Amino acid sequence: MIRKMYYNGSFYPSDAQEVLRYINHFNKILDDANVTFEVDFKPKVIISPHAGYVYSGFSANYAYKCVSMLAHPKRIVVFGPSHRVYLEGLSIAMYDSYSTPFGELDIDLEYSNKLKDKYHDITFEPSLHEEHSTETQMPFIKHYFGNVKVVEIVYGKINPDILSKIINDILSDSDNIVVISTDLSHFYDQKTANSLDSICLRAIEEKNLSLLDNGCEACGKIGVKAVLKCAIENNWKTKILDYRTSFDASGDDNRVVGYTSCLIG
Repeated sequence: MIRKMYYNGSFYPSDAQEVLRYINHFNKILDDANVTFEVDFKPKVIISPHAGYVYSGFSANYAYKCVSMLAHPKRIVVFGPSHRVYLEGLSIAMYDSYSTPFGELDIDLEYSNKLKDKYHDITFEPSLHEEHSTETQMPFIKHYFGNVKVVEIVYGKINPDILSKIINDILSDSDNIVVISTDLSHFYDQKTANSLDSICLRAIEEKNLSLLDNGCEACGKIGVKAVLKCAIENNWKTKILDYRTSFDASGDDNRVVGYTSCLIG
């Protein structure tokens, strides 16, 4: 079974050359700014946005390019919040492969089954995997990491402590990298969005869990909480790579969405 694409042609192009045109454009901006990708730790976690590439693609690409230069994972586990279907717990994709414009990514079914058997909060509900928060990550993963195996986990209502335990388990294997997919505030004016998003960014930078409940409106806040808890327990470092809003692409500062990309390790 193949986890087919649902959001190609909307969130990102269907054609591989068009996706590559985006990526090359984003990388030219990085090159022109003389970005050196200096990070004083080996990344274990990517926090990446999941909007249309025209809005959030630069932030996401920055993180994936950076990690591709610093790490060589055998497996990438992508966590994303469910936007369409209500869920209590987590659903793991039990397909053979994941379709992208660049070709298919192998899903690590053996590893996925082990997680599903080990944690009773993890089930498999196919309708939950028609999800853009995870799908938008896969073209970047295929482009930068080639034949790496992937695991897709969509979560709904769940205690961040439970999710943190699962992420800690996954990251006990040094061959794994975790992606936490999230956007930040939604549909405020630019000034308000910057203010709200600064709380989320400071929480990540300072590894301050309490800040996340004092104004941060990230749609993937549960995932961010879980991974920050891991960072605190393991004394990992955090680094903010990029922050922007949809205003940077649209020029409309009345109703914006915030985006960030970060590394933890």
